[in-house]
Amino acid sequence: MVNQSKRQLLKSGGLTALALGLGGTATSVVANTLNQGGLASEDKIPSQRQLGNLRVSSLGLGCQGLGQNMYAVPQPHRHHAVRLIHQAFDHGVTFFDTAEAYGPFESERVVGEGLKGIRDQVVLATKFGWDIDQKTGKRTGKLNSRPEHIKQVVDSMLQRLQTDRIDLLYQHRVDPNVEIEEVAGAIQDLMKQGKVLNWGLSEASEQTIRKAHVIQPLTAVQSEYSLFFRGREKDVIPVCEELGIGFVPWSPLAMGTLAGYVDESSRFSSDPSQDLRGIIPRFTPEAMQQNVKLIRLVQKWAKRKLCTPAQFSLAWLMAQKNFIVPIPGTTKSRHLLDNLGADDVKFSDEELAQFREELEAIDIVGLRLPEAILKFSEAK
Repeated sequence: MVNQSKRQLLKSGGLTALALGLGGTATSVVANTLNQGGLASEDKIPSQRQLGNLRVSSLGLGCQGLGQNMYAVPQPHRHHAVRLIHQAFDHGVTFFDTAEAYGPFESERVVGEGLKGIRDQVVLATKFGWDIDQKTGKRTGKLNSRPEHIKQVVDSMLQRLQTDRIDLLYQHRVDPNVEIEEVAGAIQDLMKQGKVLNWGLSEASEQTIRKAHVIQPLTAVQSEYSLFFRGREKDVIPVCEELGIGFVPWSPLAMGTLAGYVDESSRFSSDPSQDLRGIIPRFTPEAMQQNVKLIRLVQKWAKRKLCTPAQFSLAWLMAQKNFIVPIPGTTKSRHLLDNLGADDVKFSDEELAQFREELEAIDIVGLRLPEAILKFSEAK
């Protein structure tokens, strides 16, 4: 083990033990080992991928949980969140994703602080689109993509992020009251000013993607995509492939469900400010009696591939298309390192076909989001 590279230790040491059921202790041992001196440049994890015209790490870091409570995990202290960002960068992550709505504002502030000193070496993505007062943080619960509002939001974002430009700016949800042509026009103005370098859409329909791309070429589209929800395979992902747009899955581990910490006996808080899963139909006790079949399938295949369930789930997403870049979020170092190990998990064509056959034999029960939130998605 002494002569083994840290990269191999990450995959074949503690994480293999995890896959065989030895639990979180093994991950902690590996995390502590890797933290002693960092990784040599040749051992950087993960590899690189092309996201539209951006070159990024094949796994990014979703930073929503660094600015608010998420899935029964309390918001971390800022110094801890900043340290996690540094650790992600030290281990090869160059793609960081946040939004004004996360906190609101706190995630952007944390990311801005965490990227000081390394800003020119990373790709920074954030999102606008909700009606949030930029001074008070008061939400109306509505969307707001009026051009004048977008420009005000971007100026506030630049201050919170402590930067002079946003590498990738998404419209968080498509505003049905503002034509996408107007939105694209506002983005073009911001690009001319150098405040925004690339733009994208989140939870947009195929039609909206095509319309927006004609006006101002999109760099990336972000939508929910995981083994728990594969609906975008039929519409958005094919369009991204056709048009040369990158695809960024949010919630690639199905809100932690695919990481191995949830089963049919799990119960979630009914307070969505603490754990959104408590009001999501697919996580009800009744739905989980069926949906646990997928969790068991992932666990079976993770053992077969000598990796953790989280690694298997992320690796499977990346194996679907070479322009897919998942952004799993976490507040814990051991989970960060676990996720990054997914880059070493590879599949043969036969394995992918066999797993797909077993996967499609399982019907997932329940909507992916509450109807009140889902209505903002996939707007035409």
